[in-house]
Amino acid sequence: MPKQSFSHVTQWVFDLDNTLYHPSARLFDQIEVKMTAYVMDALGVEKAEADRLRGHYWREHGTTLAGLMREHDLDPDPYLVAVHDISMDHLEKDAPLADAIRNLPGKKIVYTNGSAPYAERVLAARGLSGLFDGVFGVENADYHPKPERRAFDKVFALAGVVPSQAAMFEDDPRNLAAPHEMGMRTVHVAPEPVAAEHIHHHSDDLAGFLAKLI
Repeated sequence: MPKQSFSHVTQWVFDLDNTLYHPSARLFDQIEVKMTAYVMDALGVEKAEADRLRGHYWREHGTTLAGLMREHDLDPDPYLVAVHDISMDHLEKDAPLADAIRNLPGKKIVYTNGSAPYAERVLAARGLSGLFDGVFGVENADYHPKPERRAFDKVFALAGVVPSQAAMFEDDPRNLAAPHEMGMRTVHVAPEPVAAEHIHHHSDDLAGFLAKLI
């Protein structure tokens, strides 16, 4: 992994879930349960149908919330509060990751398809509070989700991110396509690599990867 590939990078964009913590924390398992329950209640359907709809929303719209908004005109704010009301007990502070992020040159932001308040709770549980110049959620993208290009355009404009000077770290390969198209360096953070033209690098150890860039 050539350090020189990041020599131009002065702006660092991090996804949150399964990126700034390991998937083994299984935080999203709790969110999944909450999302399914919300769909069941909002639409008056059984669990099996809620699961089917959520799969449909994810494929067609990028997220469950986007599908509910576009197909059922759902108010997003109560949904975001409800599905992110979860326990952080499975998260641990990560001093090596905190040190690596702290030592990166330039601007650092978090951009998640969850909500910004939820992201702040996760960062606090991981010992990463105060390390970022901005924390942005789906609400900051007018509720348009990654992987949509307009979502990135909106958040990057708010954050002052210049794509040609930036790198994006994400666990979902779909969400690296637009950043690659925009001229960003892309890093897939996951236990297993995915081969795709829009992914420049893969890492299963974010702290170790970042430490090699400093």
